[in-house]
Amino acid sequence: MASESALTSEELDAERAWWLRVPAVFLSPRSVFFALREEDPDDVSARGEPILLLVLLAGMASVLASPTAGGLLDNAEYDALLLAVWTFVAGGLYGAVGYFLVGFVVFFGARLLGSLGTFRRERQIVGFALAPLALSLLVLLPLRLALYGGDAFRAGGGDEGTGETVLLVLQLAFAGWSLALLAVGVKVVHGWSWPRSLAALAAGASLAGATVALFVLL
Repeated sequence: MASESALTSEELDAERAWWLRVPAVFLSPRSVFFALREEDPDDVSARGEPILLLVLLAGMASVLASPTAGGLLDNAEYDALLLAVWTFVAGGLYGAVGYFLVGFVVFFGARLLGSLGTFRRERQIVGFALAPLALSLLVLLPLRLALYGGDAFRAGGGDEGTGETVLLVLQLAFAGWSLALLAVGVKVVHGWSWPRSLAALAAGASLAGATVALFVLL
């Protein structure tokens, strides 16, 4: 009984630590990514829920920034509730697909440069690198709604013009922040130099580009 209680306490401590690392990745990303080196099964599994949240929020932020979302309320069948449901479902699917695809890209590039890490660990690097993109949902969506209300999701609404451009630039800035964190994560987790880390990402990106080009040609 005592051993079971101790095990439960350790699992809770690991889960609490990884939840605390979600905000910490903005302030001290190196320490968070360094913690991904830990291979204890309980510690690895404790990362699951925080990463799931980050992937979901990042996916929702991405779909809301798409042209499709910009015209949803032009459809008479859509109201605010259906828009929220669409955002949750489409964001979850988009986030999950992107998480695994980008994870594979990083995994491929890292393996090419000599990594022996698992696909799961590379995905988890991607998961925590998505934190700024996830944050963009919590920052930009309230701002967009405060400025433009429902027009934010109607074609030709009040958000057209300078306002739309500013919001797009801000969204791209959050995306760029995520890319920078991804590079930091690869460097810290693998203990590589910057040239080797960036080469791994470039190799993975080349694979993705070649795959897309092949599909287009076919």
